[in-house]
Amino acid sequence: MPPSMILFDVSENKLNGEIPLSICNLSSIKEVDLSENNLGGTIPECFSNLNLSLSQLNLYMNNLHGKIPESLFPKSCSLRSFRINNNQVEGLIPQSLVNCKLNDTFPTWLENLKNLQILLLRSNRFYGHIANPKMASSFSHLRIIDLSDNDFSGCLPMKFFENLQSIINGVEKKREAEYMSYEVSNMVTYYEEALFVTMKRLKTKLTKISTSLTVVDFSSNRFNGKIPVILGERGSLKVLNLSHNSLTGPIPSSFSNLSELESLDLSSNKLEGRIPPQLVNLYFLEVLDLSWNNLMGLIPRGNQFDTFTNSSFNGNLGLCGFPLTKDCDNDQDLNPIPKQYDDSRRELNWRFSILMGYGCGVVFGLPLWLIQIIEGVQQKYVERKIQLNAGSKKYS
Repeated sequence: MPPSMILFDVSENKLNGEIPLSICNLSSIKEVDLSENNLGGTIPECFSNLNLSLSQLNLYMNNLHGKIPESLFPKSCSLRSFRINNNQVEGLIPQSLVNCKLNDTFPTWLENLKNLQILLLRSNRFYGHIANPKMASSFSHLRIIDLSDNDFSGCLPMKFFENLQSIINGVEKKREAEYMSYEVSNMVTYYEEALFVTMKRLKTKLTKISTSLTVVDFSSNRFNGKIPVILGERGSLKVLNLSHNSLTGPIPSSFSNLSELESLDLSSNKLEGRIPPQLVNLYFLEVLDLSWNNLMGLIPRGNQFDTFTNSSFNGNLGLCGFPLTKDCDNDQDLNPIPKQYDDSRRELNWRFSILMGYGCGVVFGLPLWLIQIIEGVQQKYVERKIQLNAGSKKYS
């Protein structure tokens, strides 16, 4: 093979044996595609010599095993697409992968990593929709996921959030802090690589990661549609950032179940409606940013909400009340009335959220007009209650 070769594509054949090391001598190569063969062995470490010029490396659907070499992604990495799904590769994903500005769709092969706890793909060029996982066990151990600053689009993946079993219930409080670890050759090793996570508006460097830290950051993408109600059932979530997208609809009142939430950023979207008054029960909430949306009505008062400043609510022309200088008029002078449901109604709403979560504005099993009628009846009930209360005050 001449060293000046730019493209090497032998995909969709019946090649076997190991990957020939002679490929590593292709100093000008841009794309290597060995996918859909029967190649075995490990990924050659000398592939790191190619990544100064290599933009695409496709190894998927082979019989490769072993670990991904840490040296595969040097600091001057030019790799934009790396596909390795449907192999027997094991071990940790090298942190050096951050040296490459990947330009690809969401790597669905990650759902095969049963013990994955941390997934950081921030500040790359990933694009397209995130498909719902095929297996119920996929991503069940994931505690920290950061997809921020990419070009993902479409609805937020409801099934993905549903699978986050590790952040459903609060971590049992213990006297001594516990840190994330993994097992290699029957030995427990603590995860001590430097990790950068945006928490409470600050980019924070972590050298040890507490098992109680849970983060979901999908900010600075092009996601649209409503926020899945199921997110409010991830009870031990500490940090939630969905800012700088095109999300619509109301803030789910189910967020009041996020009892351990410390930072909530929904800014720079197209959210509408009132701020759920139940959110005042988030006693650990230190940072709240709802700015630059289309929210309206009286800002709830009480607990942590009394500590937030104008910056948490700026850019919502319909909002009024403390801490803003804009007073509420007669119709806005009452706190929004929390909707009260019995257990059967709560179950009904849960079923609606499951049915509606698979697509923006698409309902499976129930016609959209039925949902709209039920929501309309609920809204008229609330408005009627406000009018009755206002009338009783007027004549008292």
